[in-house]
Amino acid sequence: MPEKHARDLSSVRNFGIVAHIDAGKTTLSERLLFYTGKEHQMGEVHHGTAKMDYLPEEQERGITITAAATTFHWRGHELHLIDTPGHVDFTAEVERSLRVLDGAVVVFDAVNGVEAQSETVWRQATRYHVPRCCFVNKMDRPGADFDRSVESIRVRLHALPAPITMPVGRGEDLSGVIDLVTRELLTFSAADQGRTVTRGPVPAELEAEVEVRRQDLVDLVVEHSEAAGEKFLAGEALTVDDLKAGLRQATLAAKLFPTLCGAAFKNVGVQTVLDAVVDYLPSPLEAGAIDGKDPAKPSRVEHREPDPDGPLCALAFKIVGDSHGDLTFTRVYSGTLTQGQGLWNPRLGKHERAMRLLRMHANEREAVERAVAGDIVALVGLKETATGDTLCDKKAPIVLESMHFPEPVMSMRIEPKTNADRDRLAEALARLSREDPTFRSHVSPDTGETLIEGMGELHLEVLIHRLVRDLGVAANVGKPRVAYRQTVAGVGEAAFTFERQIASKTHLATVTVRVASAPGTGGVGFKNEARPDRVPVGCVAAVERGVRGASGGAAGFAWPAIDVQATLLDGSTHELLPPSEIAFEAAASKAYEQAFEAATPVLLEPAMRIEVHTPNAYTGNILADLNRRRVLIESNEQVGDGRVLVGRAPLSAMFGYSTTVRSLSEGRAGYSMEPAGYEPVPPEVAKGLF
Repeated sequence: MPEKHARDLSSVRNFGIVAHIDAGKTTLSERLLFYTGKEHQMGEVHHGTAKMDYLPEEQERGITITAAATTFHWRGHELHLIDTPGHVDFTAEVERSLRVLDGAVVVFDAVNGVEAQSETVWRQATRYHVPRCCFVNKMDRPGADFDRSVESIRVRLHALPAPITMPVGRGEDLSGVIDLVTRELLTFSAADQGRTVTRGPVPAELEAEVEVRRQDLVDLVVEHSEAAGEKFLAGEALTVDDLKAGLRQATLAAKLFPTLCGAAFKNVGVQTVLDAVVDYLPSPLEAGAIDGKDPAKPSRVEHREPDPDGPLCALAFKIVGDSHGDLTFTRVYSGTLTQGQGLWNPRLGKHERAMRLLRMHANEREAVERAVAGDIVALVGLKETATGDTLCDKKAPIVLESMHFPEPVMSMRIEPKTNADRDRLAEALARLSREDPTFRSHVSPDTGETLIEGMGELHLEVLIHRLVRDLGVAANVGKPRVAYRQTVAGVGEAAFTFERQIASKTHLATVTVRVASAPGTGGVGFKNEARPDRVPVGCVAAVERGVRGASGGAAGFAWPAIDVQATLLDGSTHELLPPSEIAFEAAASKAYEQAFEAATPVLLEPAMRIEVHTPNAYTGNILADLNRRRVLIESNEQVGDGRVLVGRAPLSAMFGYSTTVRSLSEGRAGYSMEPAGYEPVPPEVAKGLF
């Protein structure tokens, strides 16, 4: 690789900010923009002026809904930041952001420590091998406890936090932080909104505590960094540079997680986060090669080094609808992408053309001529590329691992107000489905109603507002309802013969199908075990269409099937008649339905992991209410001056819970939920659904 590229890439950082809702991600992002000079005025979430929350819906609600990207500079480094949502309903935004980032800053609330969504984003980052720094925010709040928050990271996330700063005071008395690596006190000037950072000696009354904490840090680094360990065992004292290098090595290996503290809203400790991103998170070079598969030979693993001179390899991770053409957010892993260049999409088997390349700053755009390995840009001009598609050079094809998105858990009926809105609604739903992998729409085969599905009440509410306000569609909507699924508990086989006269031609086929449980596969899998002389090769695809078109399951069940394997065992047609795809498809559909019935259908409901934080005085009332809602309590722990209740809850029983928990606790308790898979509906509950 040419030296100039290596030098350029070594000063690039692609990182995201992730956290539980209300931990202060966007407030932190706004300070990062302000202190790096990207923005000349500090935006505030509660004023609706946050640059990274640019959608009207975000500004009105004071929450982040869509991941926003921007670029700024710090200490001679180019930093690409993605600010992500914290609400579980928008977890897909976090998932696809972490898929393309090299590092992350995980933000925690200093009062609550690790919360439900904290665990979710941590698992997502672990799945994609993303090194992390931790920032314990809101140290200015009453009840803030840095050590308790660090302990919750260690216990609940099974991770090794490495505190590199400590607070000076807490609550209203928070006055600064101490850098444990350099043994310096950092204070932040109130006169210029914290822009001026003053470094000074550690106060005498804190010297002993600082030395203990610094020795703990040294011990961690020595234990988890080979270079630092060798120097330490040789009897040499670790310098500041040695400590930073050792901590960086351990962070990139995901053995340690540098942990900082501060209060973004009070402008305390923010610059230390920027320093940590530069010092400890990886460049694209250190993130290393990415692996994929050869689309022609899926068993062959392909490697792509982060080399601007190598073959092009990029991943489309997000689609945003736009009146001037969809924006396809793309991470370039290898090669160079130029304006107007043709891109090969292996999934589509065709070329797409990037007519324009844009570097994004929230909703502002800057046209660029090219993007190289390590860049994140938006492309204009791609017509059919979808989230998770690989874009590459046709002469060096590769398919990267796509992303994992959870199944929708809630549905809602929607219909156009007038016939004139019907086509607009269909177009708008198709656009939203293209943008959001966790949003789906389909027509119920039983009622003919159009149903939309999403990750929760807030998710669907936001999407409805987008339909009406942004896309100009007038529609009537029903009440949210649970998106049930179905599966089978056993194995069933069935054969069906279809025979019909259509336009003076006889269509005849017999199909035998087996349906079996296949836990963890997600949808309905299809496998062909029939001999070619029994089911012609050209008719196998028709059989698969018939299976997939059968809506997934047992008669009377309006919900799709999941975790099911359908197998074509045998088939036949009359020897004097030509094979009929129509007949094979229709016979397969009926055979599948009958086999599904024979395999013992099971109705499934979405299960949620719920976490309730409550003062001790209200624990009894809240527990009693949770028991009435069929919630299985898994843990009940004392944390600070309150209790944290964790359990599994059926989503159908949790509608309106936010109002209930507030009334039971005089507004002092809070909760969060996240999807936790599907579970069988108890028979007595299932009876009431039909």
